[in-house]
Formats: sequence, structure tokens, C-alpha cells
Amino acid sequence: MSILTILIVAVFCVGYLCIALESLTKINKAAIALLMCVLCWTLLMTGPAMYYPSIAEGDVIHHIAEVIEHHLGDAAGTLFFLMGAMTIVEIVDSNGGFNFVRDTMKTRSKRKLMWRMAFMTFFLSAILDNLTTSIVMIMVLRKLVQSRGDRLIYAALVVISANSGGAFSPIGDVTTIMLWIKGVITTQGVLTEIFIPSLVSMLIPAFILQYQLKGKFDKEQNLPKADVSHFTKTQRDVIFWLGVGGLCFVPIFKTLTHLPPFMGILLVLGVLWTVTEIFHYNTSEDDTMAKRVSDLLSRIDLSTIMFFLGILMAVAVLQEIGVLTALGQGLNEAFAGNYFLINGIIGVLSSIVDNVPLVAGCMGMYPVAAEGAMAVDGIFWQLLAYCAGVGGSMLIIGSAAGVVVMGLEKITFGWYMKKITWIAFVGYLAGMLVYWVERLLLFT
Repeated sequence: MSILTILIVAVFCVGYLCIALESLTKINKAAIALLMCVLCWTLLMTGPAMYYPSIAEGDVIHHIAEVIEHHLGDAAGTLFFLMGAMTIVEIVDSNGGFNFVRDTMKTRSKRKLMWRMAFMTFFLSAILDNLTTSIVMIMVLRKLVQSRGDRLIYAALVVISANSGGAFSPIGDVTTIMLWIKGVITTQGVLTEIFIPSLVSMLIPAFILQYQLKGKFDKEQNLPKADVSHFTKTQRDVIFWLGVGGLCFVPIFKTLTHLPPFMGILLVLGVLWTVTEIFHYNTSEDDTMAKRVSDLLSRIDLSTIMFFLGILMAVAVLQEIGVLTALGQGLNEAFAGNYFLINGIIGVLSSIVDNVPLVAGCMGMYPVAAEGAMAVDGIFWQLLAYCAGVGGSMLIIGSAAGVVVMGLEKITFGWYMKKITWIAFVGYLAGMLVYWVERLLLFT
């Protein structure tokens, strides 16, 4: 390994460490990711010829420009998909689209509430992003559950359910979106083979946690409806079904047209945007729809988008210099090609560090094969989708859902690790066992 390669890897590792220790450094991880990306590419440009020996020295610079554009195009597909999905969810939410969640949750039984909340979170997170689902559920729980001790248990299960639900859907989590856009998993494959393992990884923790909840609430709460502006109930229903139905339609659109997934998201956003503007014509509001949409667009978490951009482009450098390929080969040799063990370890790591760079790194480590475990919808890629998503539940800092719930409910790292980690781990292993049985008996 050359000195330049070591320097690039060192910069990446230091940046990765700073991202993992964001809570201590108090520096936004997006800033670190962008710096890490630029520094890695800059170092590469100090001696590019050694990484492209087959290309004439005078053509290397031009080749690298093409390489950067290629990786940027791949990253942009993911980023535009996320931005479109975020905007759609904001439009639906701002018009009271999630009021049905509040209505469904109303019950006096603590255990009934827990199971309703678990299933609602599980299926919503398969359609929406984990972050939005977690926020919606925590807001509802705050109205229903006054006891902080009980609410912490519910909140922990929200994290587990959100991560499990996101793992079986091609649009349910950033990591599954990345794998789906890359083409290593398909909608049919992940839905049919990962659904039951994901469900089991939610059911077992819920079954264990229910014994910590006994009795009933003092009274049934009347939950206030979300601010629904000036639209009628029919108009709000149309917006909800266009938004949520549109998100579900995106995988179908990709199958029918063979266009990139972000094109489907842009189609849904365009339709939803147009319909809301038409609805706005009949309102008495003085402001324009343009103003409303500008407000919604401003709510998109651009720092998260910048973080993904920085990470994906930084990982691309490691891929270009051959580090990821060498690492993948080393893991295969160390674990004798046991993909269950390899992905199991990746899942545990995803609870410690961000799962986005982990999955991005794995996609760079392993080429897609024509058949076998590394083929499209092969054992490796499907297990990676499951483990990277569900594994984040083992620590409160292991997922975006966990971090936001940690902030909203002031959950301490120690409490979660002591009370919840082992429960999430049992569910995680149970899901992997179910997947192994599926592969052995049904999908051989």
C-alpha cells in the first residue's frame, strides 16, 4: 500500500471518527463529511497516475473528471429521491394527512396502545422515512402517555419498529433506497424475502416489552387534530392518498418504465404539487401556493442531504483507489465466505456508526455477480438491507430514528443500552434466523 493510499484512508478514518463522535465534538456531521470528501479527492489528484496505469498520463486528469461526474450522478439519484420523498411527506403532513394515526392510537389499554403503535410504526416506516414516522409517533405518544417511565418504553419500541419496517421496503430506509437504486435488490425480492424477518425483529422485542406495561390509563385522551389549513376534508383525503399512494407507486413506475427511481418521485411530487395548487384556487387565503411550497421546501433537512453527498463521494474515492475491493476480499477470506457472519457483523457496526457509509462501502467492496450470493437479490445484498437497517436499533445512536427519539424524549445512552439493547439484539438475531430458514426451505 502506497503512502498516498495510506494518507487517503487516514483522512477518511479521521473524518469517520469525527462523524461518529458528533455528540462530543459538537460539529455537524455534514460539515465533516464535505471536508472529508474534498480532502480525499484532493489527495488523489496529487498522484492519480498510479491508480490508472492503463491510461496515458495526459489523459488521466480527463478520466478523473469523468469518474467524478459518474459518481456524482449516482449520488444525485439518491439525493433527489430523498429530497422528493421529504417534500411529499411534508405536504401530506402539513395538510393533516396523518390525523388517522392519532385516531387509531386512542385506547385506554397500555398493551393495546403498544401493539397498535408497533404495527402502525412498522408499516408507516416502510412508506415514509424512519425519521418522519418516529416524529409523528412520538408526538402522539406525548398526548397519550403522561408517565415518563411508560413513555420511554413506548419510545424505544418506536425506534425498533421504525428500523424494522424500513428494512423490508425499497423506499423505507436510506440504505435500502441506496441498494435499490444501485439495482442489487428488487422490489419483489426485498418485499417477499425480507418482510417476515423484519416483522419478527419487531414482534419479539414488542412481546418482551409488553410485560413492562400493565393496567390502563386513567382516561382516554382526546387528541387534537393537526392544523389542516383551509382545505376541506375531501381535499385533504385526496392529498393523503396521492402522497402515500404515490410513494407506493414509485417501485411500480420503475418496473414499468425502467427509469431511475428519482424520476418516479419527481412525477409524484409534480402531480401532488399541481393538485394542491388547484385546490388552493378555491380558498380564501391571501398568500399564494408558491409561498406555501417555498415554506415546505425550506423544512427539508438540507444538512442531511449534504451529509449523504459528502459520504457517498468520499466512499467513491476509496472505491477508485482499490481499498474497498481489497477489504471485501479480506473479509471473504477471514470468514470463509460466510455472508451471514459478515452481514451480522456489519449490522452490529451499524448500531455504532452511521449505516449509510457502511452500506456505501459494501457496495464498493463487492461487485454484482451474475449468479450466487452476490447476484441481484442474492443472500448477501438482501442480508445487507436487513442487517444495516435493523442493526441500528441495538443502540440509541445507531439510526436516524434513534437519534431523533433520543432528542425528543431525552433518552440517555446508558438507559437504552441497559434496558433495550439486549432486547433489540434478540429480535435482530431472530430475524436473521428466520431469513436463513426461508432461504433453506422456500427460496433455494
